[in-house]
Amino acid sequence: MTTPKAQGLTAYQAILERIFLERHYEGASELLFDREDIPEAASALDLPRPKNIGDVIYSVRYRTGLPESILATHPEGMEWIIEGAGRAKYKFVLVPLNRVLPRLDLITIGIPNGTPEIIRAYALDDEQALLAIVRYNRLIDIFLGLTTYSLQNHLRTTVKGIGQIEIDELYLGIDREGCHYAIPVQAKGGTDQISVVQTKQDLAWCEQRFPGLRARAISAQFMEDDKVAMFELAVVDNQVVVVEEKHYKLLPAEGLDRAAIASYRN
Repeated sequence: MTTPKAQGLTAYQAILERIFLERHYEGASELLFDREDIPEAASALDLPRPKNIGDVIYSVRYRTGLPESILATHPEGMEWIIEGAGRAKYKFVLVPLNRVLPRLDLITIGIPNGTPEIIRAYALDDEQALLAIVRYNRLIDIFLGLTTYSLQNHLRTTVKGIGQIEIDELYLGIDREGCHYAIPVQAKGGTDQISVVQTKQDLAWCEQRFPGLRARAISAQFMEDDKVAMFELAVVDNQVVVVEEKHYKLLPAEGLDRAAIASYRN
């Protein structure tokens, strides 16, 4: 049997490829599968059982993408994504192509770096480092113009009709009029992509858990040259759209551009 590596696939891509191709038919727009289908597909391919089944979905959603054999089946302007479909259930869904990437023509705003050096020295991975940078430099407050507080990070919970989700960090906030906000934050470092699926899930959970609060979904992503892109995202007609985008760069006091700071008054 040809190994996934010889076909240019990761083991996780090969598992999901098998699950997809077993179910796919001409004109399909939604293909359901269960969590237990993942180890069964691994066994059929003579691959080790994944130790963390949830990581199979996460890896393909945010790191590697779907294999070419699946991409070749979608019509132009559409794409397959994987959504939760209830407890221990998932589905491939055909949706309009939807990507959130940092703009290349946006001004970068200098921010005095308030990240403790010990945190920078011992951050465990890109995602943790980015969440810490956002938290210690109050980038959520700066970006949204609210007073916010981190309630919990890596919040594992469930959404009705979707199943288990994980919110990278959840903030609560308040504005000058007294309105309260629930602010789910997703952080992406390295080559990970901002997930439209995660945005939809995070907003659905906030509406379910905090119906009296205004939900505002935020995504943060490392860019080249240590810049941080911040996005506020919303869902319109089942599409994730960018409400606002800003780019920040953390600088030591001596590195701040005084002329640029003066220009921010405008």
